[in-house]
Amino acid sequence: MADIIHIDDNTFDEKTKQGVVLVDFYADWCGPCRMLTPVLEEVANEMQGKVTFAKVDIDKNQKSAGACQVTSVPTVVLFKDGKEVNRLVGLRDADGLKQFISSVV
Repeated sequence: MADIIHIDDNTFDEKTKQGVVLVDFYADWCGPCRMLTPVLEEVANEMQGKVTFAKVDIDKNQKSAGACQVTSVPTVVLFKDGKEVNRLVGLRDADGLKQFISSVV
């Protein structure tokens, strides 16, 4: 089982600066965010070793959400070596998420 790490304002830059990192910006009160979690877990298992999967709670980490200009959730941002390379807003299925990631990996 692949790990999905939780990062916060203090660890955001460190955790996204190297390699390919998919960051799910979410909120506990967001229904589509909760629906996206099992999809992320599935894709994380399939892409283990190629991509780091991370979650950021926008209510607790407003600095990171603001710096990434997250205005709605769920927002999934793909970073490569600390730079944003792509983003998705809204719920996606596993195939859509894999296709999104494959544009970079």
